[in-house]
This record gives sequence, C-alpha cells and structure tokens, in this order.
Amino acid sequence: MKPRIGFIGVGIMGRHMATHLLNAGYEVVAYDIVPEALDYIVSKGAERGTSCSDVARRSDVIISMVPDSPDVEKVALGEGGIIEAARPGHIYVDMSTIAPAVAIRVAEELGKKGVRCLDAPVSGGDVGAKNATLSIMVGGPADLLEEVRPILEVMGKTITLCGPNGAGQTVKACNQIQVALNFVGMAEALVLGARAGVDPAIIVSVLSGGYAQTRVMDVRGPRVIQGDFAPGFKSKFHYKDLNIIMETAKELLVPLPATAVAHELFSALLAAGRGDLDHSAVITVLEDLAGVQARTAGTESKHSLSAGEA
Repeated sequence: MKPRIGFIGVGIMGRHMATHLLNAGYEVVAYDIVPEALDYIVSKGAERGTSCSDVARRSDVIISMVPDSPDVEKVALGEGGIIEAARPGHIYVDMSTIAPAVAIRVAEELGKKGVRCLDAPVSGGDVGAKNATLSIMVGGPADLLEEVRPILEVMGKTITLCGPNGAGQTVKACNQIQVALNFVGMAEALVLGARAGVDPAIIVSVLSGGYAQTRVMDVRGPRVIQGDFAPGFKSKFHYKDLNIIMETAKELLVPLPATAVAHELFSALLAAGRGDLDHSAVITVLEDLAGVQARTAGTESKHSLSAGEA
C-alpha cells in the first residue's frame, strides 16, 4: 500500500510536484498559507489540510517545499507545526533550500519524537518541477532514502545521497553558486556583445554550440533575449540562497570572491524592485550599468523593470 503523503507548500514548484504525486496514485493532503495555491492543488484531487500539524496527523510521509530557513523551522517546529502531531514512524522530507545548520537542527528535534528526516533540496526550477526532471540532493540515512526513493522518483530524475543530514543542503548551496555564476557570465557576454552591435540571438546560438554551453543558457538564454523574465525561480529566492551561501562560507572560513560579486549583483537587482522576476533578470543590472539592452531586434521587455515593481 502506498503511503499517504502530506505536502506543505504548493507554490510555483510545489504544486507541480504534488500534482505528479496525485497522478502517480498517491493520496495527498496539502497545505499552504496562500489560499489560491491550496485551492489549485485541491482542484487537482488533493485533500485540504488546515495546518502543518493537521497535515502531519493525516499523513505517513510529510514533504515541505517552502521559501526559507525560518519557514521550515515554523513548518517543522513552530506552533501548529509538524512536531505537534509527530509520532514514531513518521518520515519528514524537506525539499526547500535552507541553511545546512537548520536542516540538521530540524532533524535532531523531530528525531526526538521518532520522526526520521531527510533534507532533499532540488534543482531544475519550474521547468524541472513541471516535467518531473528535478535533480534531488539528499542528506540523511541511506536506508531512509531507499524507503522514500519511489516517491522522489515521481518528482525527479536524478536522486543522489550526498551524506548525513545537512549534506543535501550543502550540495544545493554549491549548485546555487554555479547557477548564479552561469547567469552572471551569460549576462556579461550578452551585454558586451550587444554594446558591440552583435545580435544577442547570434551570441546565444554560437555559445550554445561550444564549450560555453550551459543548462542555464539552453533554458533561459532564448527567453532573456526576448525580455521574458517570467519567474521559473524568483530572483529574491536566489538572493536568499546566496545569503545562505555567504553565511555558510563565513562559518567555514572559505573565501568565495566570485560568489560575493554575484551576491552584490542580486542585491542590486532586488534594490531595483525586481525581486519577483526570474533570476535570469540579473542581466538587467548589467544592462543598466552599460546603458544597453541585450535584446533581439524589435523586442521589448515583457515585464516592467522599473524600481518599485516586483
């Protein structure tokens, strides 16, 4: 018999992930603090939860997909949280991106109630969530991963045990460094080319066929040069991840000079009121500095980039 799944956080990515579970025949009890998000997944067949503790009470495996470390702490350990309904045999899989230290603390605290925990952050954005091709980085016991692997395989394509609790979040931090620098590198290339008068579409085409090719360029390059910054992953969330990375690096005494530059560029992006745009919108900061737009001829941005609009 398939376990009953609780799913907390059914936003841009979570709703696709929960929908895949429903389509795979799992019973899902869902909860979200945004009524419209909850209504959507209920319309797809999920049962409506009234709180995190209610979801836990009615589930065998609880999954969360929320924005930040404080949100996970509230979901897991706060008033009305999972801990209030925790029982031996419960499994908690947090698929958010949070600080490794928080993942470890949550696992320790819920472990006192007999709950077995995994941190399992993902990469792939809304496209990966929609297509069930997410890369899932797991921290926790190997035997527990094997127990929940069939569930994770419904949502992702690559599932990797990274180490003990917290290791999944550490590897996700490494992932976010690489992704941020890929976005910044693509942005600088496009802005330089645009300033020199080269069609950005040609730049994307040429770079995509050589050593500079990246997943970032494949997925987002064509949208960027069309001025399409509809969020697959919002800039403000990547900035949050960069804050986690810089704090973790500080704790570990690891210098990250290039990441520090990316962190400042994303800070400027949010200061300009663009935090709700896709993280590829970091190019607009460089466009502002250079006084040029890296767009294909005749293309206007599909999203306002003026200060205060986010």
